[in-house]
Amino acid sequence: MHGEYKVPGGKLVVVDVETDGGVLRAVRVAGDFFLEPDEALDAVNGALEGAPEGTDATGLAARIEAALPAGTVMYGLTAEGIAVAVRRALAHATDWTDYDWQLIHEGPQSPALHMALDEVLTAEVAAGRRPPTLRVWEWGAPAVIIGSFQSLRNEVDPDGAARHGIEVVRRISGGGAMFVEPGNTITYSLSVPESLVHGLSFQDSYAYLDDWVLAALGDMGIRAWYQPLNDIATDQGKIAGAAQKRVVGPGGGPGAVLHHVTMSYDIDADKMTEVLRIGREKLSDKGTRSAKKRVDPLRRQTGLTREAVIDRMIDSFRARYGLAPGEVTDEELARARELARTKFTTGEWTARVP
Repeated sequence: MHGEYKVPGGKLVVVDVETDGGVLRAVRVAGDFFLEPDEALDAVNGALEGAPEGTDATGLAARIEAALPAGTVMYGLTAEGIAVAVRRALAHATDWTDYDWQLIHEGPQSPALHMALDEVLTAEVAAGRRPPTLRVWEWGAPAVIIGSFQSLRNEVDPDGAARHGIEVVRRISGGGAMFVEPGNTITYSLSVPESLVHGLSFQDSYAYLDDWVLAALGDMGIRAWYQPLNDIATDQGKIAGAAQKRVVGPGGGPGAVLHHVTMSYDIDADKMTEVLRIGREKLSDKGTRSAKKRVDPLRRQTGLTREAVIDRMIDSFRARYGLAPGEVTDEELARARELARTKFTTGEWTARVP
């Protein structure tokens, strides 16, 4: 069995392993990491040899840590990263490069239709009728997107929303509220087979699915990192938030994961605080102490237009994993429009947590 794991902010770890009698055998760890002394690698392999195959990542990491020679130095590598690669091998996880990725980047859509497209396209990936898909959103109107489990009245000021013509919609994933304006935010979705995140904890799956965009930001001169559970941050503060939803496959079989991210390009923080019931603690988390300013980390830190940032993100993904142009099919669009009408624009859904 073969497993690979890119340590967030680090290097690739590759594990080949067999099992015999319920334990690990013939364990071989490799990768482009740095490790001193040389015999530390033999110690890692030896620590994993004979481990019960049901040992979780925490238990495997503990075995590795206990076996390392004194003074061992790991660079781009962690015991936890090795353990995750082992679990992914045992779970027969797939890798990014195992798929023919499709890009969808179409014209502006209504907020409710975006919510519906996420649900429909991810269900299609779960059913095996659509390849893994990167969809870059274009917003047709300003909106507040609240998490699946958030209280509507606790998150949104209805007077502020009405005054600024802000539509409020609820998404199917958890997490916090998003304030978006056309041209001032960058939002994308990944709809991927569940096998891509096999062997990863829920938290690790966020870091794993965000890794490509951290590299893309790095290429633009932004040193960004994953900040548990679902944020992307720089030394200027939070610049993006992610959310996920797991979709079960047909008949309860293997499903898909929806992972979507909204990034701040140039947000009107004053307007945001009039629409969201947002406290000072949350505001500081978004990189600003005062509401009387714009939250513009991507515009300021890159000096690039929003369109140029998106183009560079897409180019980075394509260079890493391949990416073919695609589109929403007529059938998918019809289903999404019906879902937007019957679910995402209804008070029953939007206020399901009053």
